[in-house]
Formats: sequence, structure tokens, C-alpha cells
Amino acid sequence: MSSNALSFSDMKLATWNINSLAVRLPQVLDWLQVHEPDVLVLQETKLTDDKFPHAELQRAGWQAQCFGQRTYNGVALLSRQPADEPVHNIPGFDDAQARVISASVKGLRVVGAYFPNGQEPGSDKFAYKMAWLDALESWLRAQLARYPNLVLMGDFNIAPEDRDVYDPEAWRGKIHCTDEERAHFRNLIGLGLVDGFRLFEQAPKSWSWWDYRNLAFRRNQGLRIDHILVSESLKSKVLSCSIDKTPRKNERPSDHAPVLAELAWPAH
Repeated sequence: MSSNALSFSDMKLATWNINSLAVRLPQVLDWLQVHEPDVLVLQETKLTDDKFPHAELQRAGWQAQCFGQRTYNGVALLSRQPADEPVHNIPGFDDAQARVISASVKGLRVVGAYFPNGQEPGSDKFAYKMAWLDALESWLRAQLARYPNLVLMGDFNIAPEDRDVYDPEAWRGKIHCTDEERAHFRNLIGLGLVDGFRLFEQAPKSWSWWDYRNLAFRRNQGLRIDHILVSESLKSKVLSCSIDKTPRKNERPSDHAPVLAELAWPAH
């Protein structure tokens, strides 16, 4: 082998809406120890930055970029190696909510996002979601030009297709499944992003979120609304993408499961 040849190793990425890091920090630490991702983005940390558990994570070998607010929202990016060029939220979009955190890790641009829920079509919160998505798409277009190797992952609050919904007819036209939301998901794909999960044969009825009510997890009545999208230049490097349902079986679990992807990535 030429001395100039690149050596490759797997790079593991993950996203998890933890639905309160204060409540579920032990679950996150346990999960990190088992899976050892290079990067984990979290949503709904529900912590102000001064309350973020940096010390506990550092003791376990993790560095953290965080962007939070009291009670609601909040995002974080955990990594083994330092994360460079951190950015909070969507530059140029006036937003009081902590929803996006971006940084570069091992030469990969990572965008972790907690998309607005939207509440219901026609509501003010739905209008905010549409405006937020417009701003995200415009910003990502520029980001992809600057960072060809980019990953967008998080809780999108969008089920892209009927196969991502346990009962498509019951959910038709409802939040997460509206034509408008799905059009925005397609717009993201149109920017040159690829749904990592759909690069592989997947079991039917694969969901990442189950309501706490009505025994939804036990009945496997869920939605796939947590996603990992990779730029076109990374498509051939994706080795796997899967949903880890195991944490949803925990006592006091998040209502979301982690999603993981592995890339073949130059060793640094």
C-alpha cells in the first residue's frame, strides 16, 4: 500500500430525542458506554446551559456542545474528539427556541436539529414550523456548498411516507403526516441529502417514536420521525443505519428511540 493511501475506520453517528436529560442522563451514559458513537446529537434536553451535565459527561470521556433553554426544547452535540466551529440555531432566522446545534467533528459537518412539532395544521405553531423549515432549507443549501460532507440528524417531527406510519389512514392530514410537511422533507432530499435509513433493506413497521399512551409501544403503534440524512458525497460511505428500540424498554424511557448510522471515514 502506498504511504500516501488513506486508512479508513468506521465513524458512528447517532441521534436521540431524550425528552429531558436531567431525568435520563444515566440512560444516556449507559447507552454511550455500550455503543460508543463518535457523535451523538440530543434533542429536548430541557436544560439551560448552566445546568448542563458537562462534568458527568467529561468523566465518561465525552465533550459536549450544548444550546438549551428552560423547560422546553434544547439540543446538544456529544463527541469523543473536539467539535469545531459550533453554531447555534439557523443564522439569520429570528428564533427564541433552542433547536439547532452544528459543529465539525473529524472533518464531518454535523447538524443536529429538533424540528418544531407544529401542533396541528392551520395553527400558529404550524405556521412557525413552515417558516422554520423554509429557513432551514435556505441555510442548508449554503452549508452544503461550504461543507460537502454534511450530516443532518435529529427529531424531524415528520413521517416522510405512509410506510413510516403505523396507520396511514388514521394519520392522514394530521401533524407529522401532512402534505406540507412531507413536501418539506422532499425539499431536503432535493438539496442533495439522502435518507440513510432507506439506503438499506429495513423491516416493515420500523418506528422511532411511540406515544406514551394506549400501550403504543407494546402494540408497536409508532411513527418514524427521527432521521439521519447524509449529503450525496457521503452516500457511498454509509455502512449501516438502524433504529435501536432497546432504550424504549427502559423504566421511565424517552418516547423516542435512538437512530444510528455508520460511515467508512478516513482515520484522523
